[in-house]
Amino acid sequence: MATPFKRSALTLLAASLAASALFSTGAQAEGKISIAQQFGIGYLILDVVRDQQLIEKHGKEQGLDIKVDWNSISGATAMNEALLTGSLDVVSAGVPPMLTVWDRTKGKQNVKAIAALGSMPNYLLTNNPNIKTLKDFSDKDRIAVPAAGVGFQSRTLQIETAKEFGDDQFKKFDNISVSLPHPDATAALIAGGSEINSHFSSPPFQYQALQNPNVHKVLSSYDILGGQATFNVLYTTEKFHDENPKTYKAFYDALAEAEKIIKADKPAAAQAYIRVEQSKLPLALVEQIVKDPEIDFTVVPQRTFIYAEKLQELGVLKNKAASWKDYFFEEAHGGAGS
Repeated sequence: MATPFKRSALTLLAASLAASALFSTGAQAEGKISIAQQFGIGYLILDVVRDQQLIEKHGKEQGLDIKVDWNSISGATAMNEALLTGSLDVVSAGVPPMLTVWDRTKGKQNVKAIAALGSMPNYLLTNNPNIKTLKDFSDKDRIAVPAAGVGFQSRTLQIETAKEFGDDQFKKFDNISVSLPHPDATAALIAGGSEINSHFSSPPFQYQALQNPNVHKVLSSYDILGGQATFNVLYTTEKFHDENPKTYKAFYDALAEAEKIIKADKPAAAQAYIRVEQSKLPLALVEQIVKDPEIDFTVVPQRTFIYAEKLQELGVLKNKAASWKDYFFEEAHGGAGS
């Protein structure tokens, strides 16, 4: 995995007066970005960016040749650790993990979100026919999630649990949650016979699992959040944002263009997903997911503030956000976010 670029002191000393003045402001050389994404069609915007080399394209428009380093990581905890240790410039995860690291780094690295990657429902699935609602889960059941206790699915489940059982019980299902990447959890759910009999899933895995007659949906994240809501976001440190304005702009512009490309030609976007992810899913299924009216591939955040408010009330977050703009960098503020 690439390490962040650092300009040497010798180069700076040999630079011109203008370059020395630039250095005094704390700026670094641009033209490099390392990005990590997780698994699933929730990262389609990034897949299109990668497939069409849109970061490189928008960099060239600013006279900049940008080297892009792409990485795949499962789980928000690993993402956050990689970002804070400087191993990665930009990471991606659900809204709650982003808020956790925003809260943790406020006044220090000042991590904030760059953009949303889309609004899509996540389904809590099970192959246990006796489970119809949350109240039917017992200590014998096991719920697979990418990052137990801290990831998008776990935090969303905690919000619903607080609603059903009271705020003091919001971690009730943490003890039966198991950290497992979506592909592995899906395989276990479909095969049956293992301790994993439930999975708080995401697209495309939930659609794949629901093709099995033994699997059914218990609830949707949209039920919990009251409608269409952002699933995952991209985020970075204030340092990277401030010291790489051209690279950052090229990246943000690439994301915005990818959104337009997807909405203009969804079948082509589905093909891009299969190419980049080297997915073995049938193209027809991927197209069905991309065209699902519940899903909106947009960089504009939707209903993220619900997490900020509720997680602060539950004591997960120490800092209280006044609005969603508190934890998004200003480039995202122009849209009708929430």
